[in-house]
Amino acid sequence: MQSFLLFSPEVASARAAGKPVVALESTIISHGMPYPQNVQTAREVEQIIRDAGAVPATIAIIGGQICVGLNDAQLELLGASPDALKVSRRDLPYVLATGKLGATTVAATMICAQLAGIEVFVTGGIGGVHRGAETSFDISADLQELSHTSVAVVCAGVKSILDIGLTLEYLETHGVPVLSVGQPGFPAFFTRESGFKADFQLDTPEEQAAFIRTKWQLGLAGGVVVSNPVPAESAMPGEEIDAIIKQALGEAEAQGVKGKAVTPFLLARIKELTEGRSLATNIALVKHNALVGARLAVALNA
Repeated sequence: MQSFLLFSPEVASARAAGKPVVALESTIISHGMPYPQNVQTAREVEQIIRDAGAVPATIAIIGGQICVGLNDAQLELLGASPDALKVSRRDLPYVLATGKLGATTVAATMICAQLAGIEVFVTGGIGGVHRGAETSFDISADLQELSHTSVAVVCAGVKSILDIGLTLEYLETHGVPVLSVGQPGFPAFFTRESGFKADFQLDTPEEQAAFIRTKWQLGLAGGVVVSNPVPAESAMPGEEIDAIIKQALGEAEAQGVKGKAVTPFLLARIKELTEGRSLATNIALVKHNALVGARLAVALNA
């Protein structure tokens, strides 16, 4: 498996020196935000991680290899290319074998991070159980990955386009602990509160690191969700975003949007309906997650 990995010079140096490394996904660049805000945000997020004492490793599939750490040209390629494939667990062999350009989802990034020996991964929000899953069976592969891939995932909860209650039930069934930072409530991406509670509130990186290290030392394989709410000044009003999400979901159903195309469609439509305010919230929460994730990686490394 190591033959598929290509480390950037910065990440290779960090590994050799025993420095903490934080994995970052690339789907947020290719499918989560418009160009050029996506590339600019990616660079700013990487710098936040550096400033906090860790080394960023944005992961993507380029030229038949898992690139762990990207240079400026590679970030531009992902951000501007309309051909980048959205890569989850099932897609990894195909994209690697064919040499196509691939942007990794939460699930695929977790796999690649574990292969690369990286314990902390920062994203915006994880996937989950979609609304209406009792008939569509639409459940993100992210949840299955969290049940057996040992990487801590720092996120702003799950996107509020999903069924948050069922998502948390699924995680509980599969033994995935959900931590919260700074509040007992589980966040809902655009908003700080979802109406549901996390399993445990652990506010400091040292407390989070002790929990995660204990879990893995007990032989309890699998990930940990570290849910970090969007900063209050950047959060959207709950009632407003709920109404907009319902409208976007109705439009997606009417247009026959299904599968992995649903989330990019909804995020783009929500951006339009909020006149760009949802994108500003998305950027703010990713940056906040980067800071929390970098501090966690430093604490785990210590």
